[in-house]
Formats: sequence, C-alpha cells, structure tokens
Amino acid sequence: MSIIQIATPFNIDLEFEIAEFHKRLLAYIIDFCILLLYYISMKHLYYGGFNDASTEELKSHVGIDILTISVPMLLYSIVTEVLMHGQTLGKKIMGIRVISLEGGEPTLGQYLVRWMFKAFEWPFMFGYTLFTRDSIIVYILITGFFGVIVVIIIAVTKKSQRLGDVAANTVVVNTRSTLTVNDTVFMDISQSDYRVKFPEVLKLTDRDINTIKNVLSQYKKNHNTDTCLRVAHKVQEVLKINSNMYAIEFLEKLLEDYNYLATKDN
Repeated sequence: MSIIQIATPFNIDLEFEIAEFHKRLLAYIIDFCILLLYYISMKHLYYGGFNDASTEELKSHVGIDILTISVPMLLYSIVTEVLMHGQTLGKKIMGIRVISLEGGEPTLGQYLVRWMFKAFEWPFMFGYTLFTRDSIIVYILITGFFGVIVVIIIAVTKKSQRLGDVAANTVVVNTRSTLTVNDTVFMDISQSDYRVKFPEVLKLTDRDINTIKNVLSQYKKNHNTDTCLRVAHKVQEVLKINSNMYAIEFLEKLLEDYNYLATKDN
C-alpha cells in the first residue's frame, strides 16, 4: 500500500495511505450508477418509459430536461464533495476521500478545479438526449473509453492522481471510518457554561485547524504521541502561550475553543 507524506504548516509531515485503485474504480462505478439511475428514473417520470416519447415531445421538453436532469448530474460530484468533506456517495461507501496536498481538506477552489476536469471523465448526458436503450448503451461505452484514459493517467502519476487531482493539487486517500461531523473541524459545543481556555486559537488559520484535526485523527489510528507533542509545542510557540496539559488534551481543547469562538453568536 502506497504512503504519501504531506507537509503541514507546522513543518511536520503527516502520513496518508493512497487509496487503492480498485476502491477508486468501485467508487466511480457506484457514482456512475447513481447518476444513470437518476437519469432513467427522471425520464420514466416524464415520458413513461423507453421509446414512448416522440422526437417532437423530447425537443419541446429540452429546457426542463436540462434544468432538472442535466444540471443535477453535472453538479453531483462537486456538491457532494463539498458537503461531505471530500467524498461522493461512492467514495463514502468505499471509505476513501479527497485531501489537499497542502494539508487538510481542499479549498472550494480546489474542488472547483477537480470538478472542471470531470468534463473530461464524465461526458455530459444532456437532458435532450434521446431516451432509448441504444443511447444509454452508447453513453456507457463513451464513458468507459474516457475511463481508460483516466486509468492510464492514474497509473503513470507518482501519487496515483487523475488529471483533475494534478491540476487541483489534491490526492485521494483511505479513511478508516465513514466521515461524520466528528471527522471535520466542527464540533457541537452545546454547554451553556463552556469556558474558553485559549482565545488565541483564533489567530490560527483554517489550514492550521485542519492540520490539528488530522494530527488527532492519526493519533487515534496509530497512537503515535510524538507528532502530537511536536505540533503542540509548535502551536504554543506560534501563539505564545504555555500549558501544562498533555499534548493530546491541549490540541483537543484548542479545537473545542476554536469551534466555540467561531460559532457563538456575536
């Protein structure tokens, strides 16, 4: 299994397992099947079944087809990756996700770049496509052809990146558990009497906070305290604070303080 090291803002490298090819392929197939099922379902809803609509009827519904079929299919990958923090439904099922090679979750700009390059991987099935079995078979064959090109690109790149990943500076890695709210930098701090211990945490950037979260996540997997100690020391140095807390407790408290201060009502 390939391992990559990603440098963090604290000059400490974090290790991630590059997602195996078969997981990426299965995630791709799952997402493709979801889109295909959506397409067929919507066409059945509008026209009742294969070949039941005349060419004139299909042409008269071009606008509504594009709005309710093409646009959702076109935006599927970017919307799911942004809302699910680097995962589509297929990636979530296969336990893989997209991360930035700069550390932490990709920015919206990186997601957009990845999405734009999907125009190469996912030939758009426009709403006015003739609704026949033959047209769907042709679409699957075209997508499969482009998929072969994607496979070649993944095989020859050092970090198993597709073209969109190379352009966006991202990579697809394994994740041990399905993503929940606890896997993001956001926590629900609901205690009415919560007390902030380190208000200086707001001086850190979103990338810094993502790095701390990744460090804690990796600690839960391998119980390596060395990285936690180094990051905790670096954060205290940057924020000019002192603490006698254990490194893990200190970093967890920083995340809690950040979430409370970032989400409380002004």
